[in-house]
Amino acid sequence: MLPPEIQHAPGVRLDHVGVAVRSLEEAVAFYRDILGFAPRPPETADGATIIAMAAGGVDLELLSSADPGSPIGKYVARHGPGIHHLCFRVPDLDLALRRCRDAGYRLINEAPRPGADGRRVAFLHPKATAGILIELSD
Repeated sequence: MLPPEIQHAPGVRLDHVGVAVRSLEEAVAFYRDILGFAPRPPETADGATIIAMAAGGVDLELLSSADPGSPIGKYVARHGPGIHHLCFRVPDLDLALRRCRDAGYRLINEAPRPGADGRRVAFLHPKATAGILIELSD
């Protein structure tokens, strides 16, 4: 059984869903023109161009890369377009990583690094999280 402070995940929330796409223009057109989402200006991180848009209380991040050697480029080449990762915002990223490490979860990033929106991020390996790439952010 988890300690009481972990059971209710205080301050933890789903921040965004990252979706790898081949064409940002085509993907943005659907979400903007059909669903009425308002895309924010593009930004770059990890060799990817990211266009985020609010989707209720959670953001949708469309991720594309012209560089086949980038993480998104490799993902699309292997798996095709689709959901790439889930990002959870945590109140204390360093503590969350320490808990993961202490519990034996495989980390892609041992320490936080710069991510989109100027936030610190770290990724957990999908082999440790039921096949889903998890990003933690503060």
